[in-house]
Amino acid sequence: MTSKAMKAHQAAAIPQFTSKDYFSFFLAGALCCTITHGAMTPLDVVKTRVQIDPAYKKLNMFNGTRYVIATEGPRALLTGFGPTAVGYLIQGGAKFAGYEYWKKKAVESVGGPEAAVKYRTAIYLGSASIAEFFADILLTPLEATRIRLVSDRTYATGLVTGFTRLAREGGMRELYAGFVPILCKQIPYAIGQFTVNEFCHEIAFRSMSEETRRTLSSTSKFTIQLGSGIIAGFAAAILSHPADTLLSQINKGHGPKGSMPHRLAVLAREAGFRGLFAGLGPRMVMTAGLVSGQFLLYGAIKEALGAPPGMEIHKETSAVV
Repeated sequence: MTSKAMKAHQAAAIPQFTSKDYFSFFLAGALCCTITHGAMTPLDVVKTRVQIDPAYKKLNMFNGTRYVIATEGPRALLTGFGPTAVGYLIQGGAKFAGYEYWKKKAVESVGGPEAAVKYRTAIYLGSASIAEFFADILLTPLEATRIRLVSDRTYATGLVTGFTRLAREGGMRELYAGFVPILCKQIPYAIGQFTVNEFCHEIAFRSMSEETRRTLSSTSKFTIQLGSGIIAGFAAAILSHPADTLLSQINKGHGPKGSMPHRLAVLAREAGFRGLFAGLGPRMVMTAGLVSGQFLLYGAIKEALGAPPGMEIHKETSAVV
């Protein structure tokens, strides 16, 4: 095959997604994230309390949940549900659609799917990071509102009143006070989520023949997706947890005055290694459920919408599946 013919073959292998396709990716990402994050609100409430409330420091997930119910009632476990659902609706859509978009652009930039196999790690890392950056611009104000509601039970009654108060009293400065730490949290999270999931699928598929892969049962596909999602969730939790702890502190108003890097450095030094990873166990459980649930729902919703599949650039194949 001549060089010109090879380039034509590579170009033909790249899917040409339409605006409708990207809207389907956005909608599927939005729904999978808002459903999973909304369902995890009780766990997130307890995790946040463990991170920032001294009364919860020595409690595990089970005891922390019991303590919340005993002191504040069952409804307290849904504190912050509004900003969580809305925030991750728009963030999830932007992240998943953005990942599909930037991965395709990266594949095109290196010459096609076959050439992209060599650079797949960089493509996964870069696509996840860029997509998450833009998604976090939308998420940050709502995440700041959620943390205020969870950490201060008297701050406001819900999303609208909490967001309005934060905007009125602090303006853009307070709404985006956590932007740098949220990038430090969410970009490693997205890297763990997408990159580890991609490589888990690659490892699973590499161990089977092409014929076996084509004839996989629904149960086998589900098992691979679930297992990959759980492992990716563990990775995402570990990579992002220190910044998640600092973000909770920043949004509660802790730390000295000054630039954000200075505030983060002081808070990290005060917390120490152990403090930065406080609440990691509950968050690993929560994140494994989140990530695996998101990938399962994302695939199912895309299929229901008739959206095309994304690109695979796994080592054992360069096909679009």
